[in-house]
Amino acid sequence: MVQLPPVIAGTSSLGNLYTALPPEKKKQIVAAYLETAGRPAVFDCAGKYGAGLALEALGRCLKELGVPPEEVMISNKLGWVRTPLESAEPVFEPGIWKDLRHDARQQIGYDEIMECFEQGNELLGDYNAGMVSIHDPDEYLFAAGSEEDAEVRYTNILDGYRALTDLKQQGLVDSIGIGSKDWKTIQRISGDIMLDWVMFANSLTIYSHPTALMNFVNELSANGVTVINSAVFHGGFLTGGDYFNYRRVSRDIEAHRDLFVWRDRFYTICREFGINPASAAIRFALDIPGVHSIALSSSSPARTRENLLMTDAVIPQEFWQEMKVRGLLSENVSNSIDQ
Repeated sequence: MVQLPPVIAGTSSLGNLYTALPPEKKKQIVAAYLETAGRPAVFDCAGKYGAGLALEALGRCLKELGVPPEEVMISNKLGWVRTPLESAEPVFEPGIWKDLRHDARQQIGYDEIMECFEQGNELLGDYNAGMVSIHDPDEYLFAAGSEEDAEVRYTNILDGYRALTDLKQQGLVDSIGIGSKDWKTIQRISGDIMLDWVMFANSLTIYSHPTALMNFVNELSANGVTVINSAVFHGGFLTGGDYFNYRRVSRDIEAHRDLFVWRDRFYTICREFGINPASAAIRFALDIPGVHSIALSSSSPARTRENLLMTDAVIPQEFWQEMKVRGLLSENVSNSIDQ
């Protein structure tokens, strides 16, 4: 089983997610994680984050902070390669990445994943990714135009994992995983590939925690697979942001209103108990049976420190019970959370 600290550092903000950050502030964010979490430090990154900008920024920050390569572990989720920017803004995920100078293209297959791996290490500079995975295989599959296309795409995913297996056998990486928003895609792939770790995004949170997924997490852990829980704020929405799962939402749009109703009721209970909503979301995500680590990202050095310290927050059992009573928390939640 891959040994990880309770919190690994997400790096989407280094890729200018939602807002463009100056280089010095990015370095302060990385420093805040290093100072609060200690060593060895673990960073989760991806070629998709800012079309490789996050990888570049992370490598530069670590070097400027004088962090020896042996004191850091980097996860690079592969499947997106940097390409030239040929339009006013990137087309790979419009509207959420700011001030980018490159675009990105999703590509999955043996040679394609090898290219992503090599490009990622080039962007990291003096550092290399020891944890590798295929990023967003769910999006890749969902983009299929037919059943035949879907089968070809799934074969490409398996070929991509063949590339990762070769990298591991050659000693170029330490572990192989997967990062996906759709947990059923993880379930399917884990039936065909021996994974060392999995990362669930936007799917296992205080807002969303289906019974079948929680059972699957327990199963993975029992089989020696390290489980990482990420995007536990649903892209910042649970902490007051205007994006839910990286898509802008509004109270004025009928289809979005239930989200705001849930958040308002959640905030009300938090105020009644004097609990920071972020603390509740973090403790819930980390305390799910079978979860080993959570990935947290912030665009603020101060918030980075606060998020790490919130992992030690004590949430009273009465809070979880009240969440259940008011229908905000499922009855399937394990006693290990609400004790």
